[in-house]
Amino acid sequence: MSTATELVDRYIAIWNETHAGRRRALIDATWTEGAFYLDPMMRGDGRAGIDAMIAAVQERFPGNRFRRIGPVDEHNGRIRFRWELGLEDAPALVAGTDFGEIVGGLLAGITGFIDQAPAMAA
Repeated sequence: MSTATELVDRYIAIWNETHAGRRRALIDATWTEGAFYLDPMMRGDGRAGIDAMIAAVQERFPGNRFRRIGPVDEHNGRIRFRWELGLEDAPALVAGTDFGEIVGGLLAGITGFIDQAPAMAA
């Protein structure tokens, strides 16, 4: 069974994988079949929904990469970690904190909170 940090690092790798086949293989190795992702702006249900959601984020923020910030906190099958999104060697464009549940060594759900985001155009 993977450690929580390894699982989260694989989760971050999914957000950065632009090759559809490799991304889907990572999703299958990281998420349960009935998993979900939810944040204030989007939701993905099941592996296919999560894949489609990530592809849409990559399209909206081309060239940007996700990075984990700091350690992964874990207890009783629950995790918490911080992340940021930005161009390499540039300040973060978006940052957040995610909370998740691990079932059988895989992610069953992630609820994300956005801590920093660009101002929306009027």
